[in-house]
Amino acid sequence: MKQYFVYIMTNRSRTLYTGVTNNLERRVYEHKHKMVKGFTEKYNITQLVYYETMGGIRAAIAREKQIKGWLRMKKVALIESLNPEWKDLSAEWFKEEDSSRSLSLRCTQGKL
Repeated sequence: MKQYFVYIMTNRSRTLYTGVTNNLERRVYEHKHKMVKGFTEKYNITQLVYYETMGGIRAAIAREKQIKGWLRMKKVALIESLNPEWKDLSAEWFKEEDSSRSLSLRCTQGKL
């Protein structure tokens, strides 16, 4: 069974972005490197502060919509229940292979 992820990212000002993906590492990389135009690029949303794993795409999308419908206070409580210091949960993911990973991602996306 394929896994899906519902995630929350933020920036220095703690602006929140909630999304869903089937590949969390790739998606976070895309946000960090501003590879997707839109809200996260405009507001420099680069820190992963919360995520959960879901068993199916329908459940993941339903959960994403649920979280997006919450007031900010409830979203903050969700984040702080598992990550009280708002640490970037992806901080160590891209240290070593950053340049080769970027090349690899661009190749798989047909951008070279």
